[in-house]
Amino acid sequence: MRGRRLCLLVAVSACFPSGALAAPVLMMSRDGHVSKRQDRFLNQPDPSPAPVSSAAPGPAPPPGAPRASMSRAPQRTVRSELTRLYRAGRISQSAYQAYQGSFTAALTAEKRLRGVAGSELEAVIENLHQIAVRGLLTAPRLPALFLTLDRNRQWWTSGPVPAADARIEFQGSQVVWQYYPGQGLELQVLGTFGKADGLYTAGALQYAALRDLLGEMIPLAVARDGGLAWEYYFHFDGGSPPWISAMAQGTAIEALTRAYEAFSSGSGGTSPGPGAGGGPQLPAGAYLQLAHQALGVFTAPPPAGVAVATPLGTRYLQYSFAPTTDIINAFLQSLIGLYDYAQTSHDAEAQTLFARGNAQAEHELAQFDTGAWSLYEPGVEDSLDYHNLVTGFLDQLCSKTSIPVYCTTAAHFHSYLTTPPTLSLLTTTAIARNPVTLRFRLSKYSHVGVVVLRGQQTVFLTSADFGYGTQSFAVPPLGAGRYTVRLAATDLAGNFNRTVATLQVNRRRRGAARPGSPAGH
Repeated sequence: MRGRRLCLLVAVSACFPSGALAAPVLMMSRDGHVSKRQDRFLNQPDPSPAPVSSAAPGPAPPPGAPRASMSRAPQRTVRSELTRLYRAGRISQSAYQAYQGSFTAALTAEKRLRGVAGSELEAVIENLHQIAVRGLLTAPRLPALFLTLDRNRQWWTSGPVPAADARIEFQGSQVVWQYYPGQGLELQVLGTFGKADGLYTAGALQYAALRDLLGEMIPLAVARDGGLAWEYYFHFDGGSPPWISAMAQGTAIEALTRAYEAFSSGSGGTSPGPGAGGGPQLPAGAYLQLAHQALGVFTAPPPAGVAVATPLGTRYLQYSFAPTTDIINAFLQSLIGLYDYAQTSHDAEAQTLFARGNAQAEHELAQFDTGAWSLYEPGVEDSLDYHNLVTGFLDQLCSKTSIPVYCTTAAHFHSYLTTPPTLSLLTTTAIARNPVTLRFRLSKYSHVGVVVLRGQQTVFLTSADFGYGTQSFAVPPLGAGRYTVRLAATDLAGNFNRTVATLQVNRRRRGAARPGSPAGH
């Protein structure tokens, strides 16, 4: 499905040189002023075409229902769950008071707001409420959930309505947020860890910022099925929070591995150096220990983990809530994270996890190569940006492992960027005064135009976007005679090709049944 796109997640620096694709962000200052900036460490492909509907919020309350559903008095509420955690000794008194104060401030702000701002903050409150109702408001999740609540209150009380999928940052923080219409601002886990990779690639002058970023993200991890994970706390494509992603988790492992390399090489050490921010002063080895803990979800099946056992090994899932969805770019990026950590740490478990995933990826990779373009998932072609993304991942795996299938497929995908689409007309005859289904075969996703001429007169023309395979235009009835059909295609990379063929429209023989009539079957 073209709607199930990675744009909720994607902001991957690992596959691009630092600064090559600097991303636009909205930056909110401490006094609430918002400005547009370019974050040169937040490199990302910009999916095109855009997803049909990335966010999938829960059903809207009926007309007249209380805002934020707080007055429905369910068995569990945010406040009752906070009280339970405090009385059980799971959170301190100061934390309990801070979270209660944060929740009160959000409710107060939401009541004052109108329009989009009010509905977006309400949606964030409702997500938090539903997590509490389901008994999932655990102590380890509180930092991420209430940071999300606070950032949304901060934004919606003074900031503008961003464009859909806009990336947002706040002064004094390295964390990346993203706007999902109908669900407010949400923590962009993959984007933030992708930014960490960009900071590492930029060199030692950015290591203090790298430390700060990880210092913000490490406390937001939670224990999940025996491992450490960074969760997503909003609805997406049928999945309910909290859920996880192998791609985000693999990028987190990669970022932690790079932090170890940065701070054990002598260029960063265990001291932040002049001008550093407020990140915790972890010894370099602690980052590898955290990376090891993050392996757990790669051993567990969904929905707790992302591992789907196969006859050959293991497939790692983009979405823990979608065990049958096979997105190849996400799978490959998770392997890169596992490989880098295994090579640096010599961790036997990581080596095994990479080997099992690699065996499956080697086996299935061919089905994502159409011979003219790449597939996002089986049957769905990549946009240009995703084609470049998966090609970059294959380049990395080829360089790191020298495994032939990665190198060969990468070469194919590079060549497709300069290879024109091929197309051929399949419908060569038709019956006069009947609608014509003009069928043609296309090698890859393209914008296709058709012109039907009788002599020098144009009798029909139109254009549309089509995926690879057999496609068709619906042409109005034509009179008997010979027509020239011109087809032209421009693929996503701008390559152009055309073909010219003949369509013979014949008179219906006397007594012949009309197409579609009982006698015509």
